[in-house]
Amino acid sequence: MDVDHELPAADDISEGVEASAARQGVPADGSELQKVTAERDTLLDRLARAQAEFDNARKRAAREQQDYRDYAQSDTIKALLPIMDSFERALRGDSSANEKPQNSEFRNGIELIYKQLQDALLKLGVQPIPAKGEPFDPRVHEAIEMVDTSDAEDHQVLEELQRGYKLKDRLLRPAMVKVARNPRF
Repeated sequence: MDVDHELPAADDISEGVEASAARQGVPADGSELQKVTAERDTLLDRLARAQAEFDNARKRAAREQQDYRDYAQSDTIKALLPIMDSFERALRGDSSANEKPQNSEFRNGIELIYKQLQDALLKLGVQPIPAKGEPFDPRVHEAIEMVDTSDAEDHQVLEELQRGYKLKDRLLRPAMVKVARNPRF
């Protein structure tokens, strides 16, 4: 609840101090007035600082709550990533040339479920990390093997063994990759 209080101007306070001093029979000399004015200025400064600290604390709490909401789902998503891996392996391993109609329907069903899971994760902010053909980046790639080859540039990702994922800007799991190493003669 916002309550606006207007603080009295310095002149109003000075006049009030002088009037009060005159009523009490105390001489209103400049030193007393300066003392009260200095005390008032100190209190106003402390009030302004306290309000600024409160405002900063409120903003920090709101930011922390938003971060918590954004990343609270990361543990749940990490639990789903092995399921994504299993779907990918199943779809890679079941690519026989002479499929029976029943196997084709089964494969289509698996592909549909896999696509639905991908779409659900994408809506939550999960993004796959690009790997194959990219330069090796140790922040998002985990090198499992270095392969001596002259067919690719040095430190280029040759193969993705396991897909990596990010949740918004936070790394959930690095991509496991094979990296090219140019032999030096």
